[in-house]
Amino acid sequence: MKHCLHVILFICLAEATLSCAEEPLFKRESQVIYGRKHGLAMTLDVFQPLAKHNGRGIVFAISGGWFSAHRNIDGFAKRGNWSELIKRGYTLFAVVHGSQPKFTIPEIREDMHRAVRFIRHNAKSYGIDPKQIGMIGGSAGGHLSLMQGTAGRDGESNANDPIERQSSRVQAVVAYFPPTDFLNYGREGEHFDHYIRRLLDGKNPYLAALDFHSHDRDQNWYERITDVAKVREQLREAAPVTHVSEGDAPSLIIHGDADTLVPIQQAHRIMARFKSAGVEAELLVMPGKDHGWEAEPAELKMIGDWFDRHLLKKG
Repeated sequence: MKHCLHVILFICLAEATLSCAEEPLFKRESQVIYGRKHGLAMTLDVFQPLAKHNGRGIVFAISGGWFSAHRNIDGFAKRGNWSELIKRGYTLFAVVHGSQPKFTIPEIREDMHRAVRFIRHNAKSYGIDPKQIGMIGGSAGGHLSLMQGTAGRDGESNANDPIERQSSRVQAVVAYFPPTDFLNYGREGEHFDHYIRRLLDGKNPYLAALDFHSHDRDQNWYERITDVAKVREQLREAAPVTHVSEGDAPSLIIHGDADTLVPIQQAHRIMARFKSAGVEAELLVMPGKDHGWEAEPAELKMIGDWFDRHLLKKG
């Protein structure tokens, strides 16, 4: 969230950048349309390794402060930030979703469901196993990744659109410094908005993502939800901690213990839920790190090993 919830998060999913003289590690298919809404196209970019292929796919949630844009992908591709996973043979899908302030978290979640379903539906053409898909993101992208890992949906068997018949569940998650509980943010009982306003001198540039509304089908308009009890219920529904249950995707959380924007308390809250539900999860605490940093080699290896452990298994 700080500096756009660090969509630059993966400032560094590789130790070194690629120079023009080096052989490219991947081929890129840009702006693949995975769905449409309100007359607009929703797109993702596909990065396929040119050498080793392991038959697995990983979804990148391109999101900072629940803002998403195709331009945020370009720097990553040019700098080779994803080379650790590319070298291990993963096909990467960089997903752009509808952004706040126009769209809220419930609407953004629908985009992520659609993207995962699209990727699974087209798994054969991308050379990946539809039963073994991972997801990664940072800050808002980490939140969305955890939501997919805890609240992915089964396919709609009777849907006219064959893509919607696919599951939107993922099988492994890596989340950097993710918000996990908007009603207990920073400390027990503190609202996300109150915390952010205290931190940012009375401002909250992320609140639009949580400005919930309902659709009145009779009048065919959207009405803002203002009832306190209903807003709190929406906030609970938008939080990964609400959805943790047995059988969720194994999740690795990486969080700095000096993070002020998304306090590490958020990681501890969901880790407690994972433990209680018997979900495999690990927390990598980065001493002295705030919200975003240049990834370290051991950190990158841990990410790769996590996906290898959970996605390269049989079945």
